[in-house]
Amino acid sequence: MATSLPRTVGIIYNEAKPVACRVAEQLVGQLEAAGRQAILATGWGGILGCSPLEGPRCFVAIDGLVPPGFDERLEFIIVLGGDGTVLSAFRQVAPLGVPVLAVNTGHMGFLTEVYLSQLDAAVAQVLEGRYEVEERSTVAVRVFRDGEPLWEALCLNEMVMHREPLTGMCHFEVTIGRHATVDIAADGIIVATPTGSTAYALSSGGPVVTPDVPVLQLVPICPHSLASRALVFSDAEPVTVFSATPNPIVMVVDGNAGSYILPDDRVRLSRAPYGAKFIRLQSPEFFRLLREKLGWGLPHIAKPTSVELP
Repeated sequence: MATSLPRTVGIIYNEAKPVACRVAEQLVGQLEAAGRQAILATGWGGILGCSPLEGPRCFVAIDGLVPPGFDERLEFIIVLGGDGTVLSAFRQVAPLGVPVLAVNTGHMGFLTEVYLSQLDAAVAQVLEGRYEVEERSTVAVRVFRDGEPLWEALCLNEMVMHREPLTGMCHFEVTIGRHATVDIAADGIIVATPTGSTAYALSSGGPVVTPDVPVLQLVPICPHSLASRALVFSDAEPVTVFSATPNPIVMVVDGNAGSYILPDDRVRLSRAPYGAKFIRLQSPEFFRLLREKLGWGLPHIAKPTSVELP
């Protein structure tokens, strides 16, 4: 008589943090006691680093980063780390379509759902199936040289192109879908998803976009024009960026993957066919998250003065 295999839960952890390593080991026992099999991987596999300016490129397809043993049979995945680990983990597992419970062992934890102190109760709740899944859009970023694909990565937050030190002002030619090409003179540009609208794009003056809106935004960094402002547009429109700068510039995706961009290279961005699925233990409430993490919408209360005015 054939026996059914135990259901499996994936664990991705930040191997550079001792607390994440320790908790990952503890989770294995907790999951086994609940009748699940645990399979572990580190977040390192999703950090592509920056391709060197000279020398061979290491082309890894977007769907080629899935850790060994991780597949669609996983019930869910637990990620232990900060926002950087979450971004790296989704680069590894988004093609599987498996939901992720993100546990904060870092600082800001904007993308995480629970803290370590809540982990036991959170895992028990998920094992019982009492959760919702919130899907965030992702973007495929590809670099082409002489018409050939050179480098690619999955983007959950943003793609940034910026100048190297001492290279001066950069010029970018940006084409969005069928629309006319625009020229932007700036230190750099950001193309951000709604998830990334609360990250670097926000610091550069871009608007906050709620996660359910199917858009991208283009944000110039320190533009050399009063007319250069953030632009929000449909994510159904592919974006092509050409660097009209005679020097190499740097492209960074989600802060942990990047490539040098040479003159005549083309960078193309398009909505990826799969999204990032977050496990939510209660109905997603984005404004509450903005208030708790960024202080948005808090009432303004004047500070009392100890000096009596005449």
